[in-house]
Amino acid sequence: MKAYTKDLLHLHVIVFIYGFTAILGRLISLDATQLVWYRMLIAFVALGAMLFFYRTPAQLPLKSILKLIGVGFIVALHWVTFFHAIKISTISVALGCLATTTLFTSFLEPAIIKRAFSKLEVVIGFIIIIGLYIIFQFEPDHLAGILTGIVSAFLAALFTVLNKRFIRVYHPTTISFYEMGGGFIAVTLFLWFNNNSSSGLATPSNWDWFYLLLLGIVCTAYAYMASVKVMQTLSAYTVVLTINLEPVYGILMAFLFFGESERMSAGFYAGTLIILGAVLLFPVLRGKKRS
Repeated sequence: MKAYTKDLLHLHVIVFIYGFTAILGRLISLDATQLVWYRMLIAFVALGAMLFFYRTPAQLPLKSILKLIGVGFIVALHWVTFFHAIKISTISVALGCLATTTLFTSFLEPAIIKRAFSKLEVVIGFIIIIGLYIIFQFEPDHLAGILTGIVSAFLAALFTVLNKRFIRVYHPTTISFYEMGGGFIAVTLFLWFNNNSSSGLATPSNWDWFYLLLLGIVCTAYAYMASVKVMQTLSAYTVVLTINLEPVYGILMAFLFFGESERMSAGFYAGTLIILGAVLLFPVLRGKKRS
């Protein structure tokens, strides 16, 4: 029980860091794809240094490495869509939609991990759909951002559930290292085939470099590796559920940093509160059901 409580508290610290990720995404002047390219490169190097410093085993079967690289592709696409949603809409919209990760996890985890469906998880998922419907009704001008945010949420659920299988076998730093490398390869190939290589990557400003290093080392290498590690104790659904507090931290920080530009309609906040209320109600109902 002590290990469970410790990992749950650790996860909340990670979620606060994740909330700050959205702020950095808005502050960095690069477009979403190039931002993710720098982020994954920095995280890959930082995780490699951690593997070397702590002498963590990094040799894995080729088949496992390829699978982790594949998950890294999904992580990269998740981050690109997430930051793109911020760029074309607002931090609040991107984070509000990210809370729907719980809905997708409630279906993906039983399908991939091969556990029984939970009726409670499905009910909570449909409450989340109601909240999302309200957001759609009151924020038609942010439709593109909402749809992009929902795609990002699905991808977040997918790689979280897949990582639950890997954490049973491999060290979290090793998992994160190969996934960041895979994501870096994916974004590099995307930029290459889109002919971005001909004009070259945009050169970050001094402040961009500061934000990128903070994003890559603290908000990615550390936070991502730590979020994988806590799944040794916590279920994928619990991890995703807690990560859904990211909108609370992120939206509050967005107001602090950007003020009126992040103000949304009353309907948006009503829908977001329904989503977050369902997320926070879940552990209470599950506890009563078990008791």
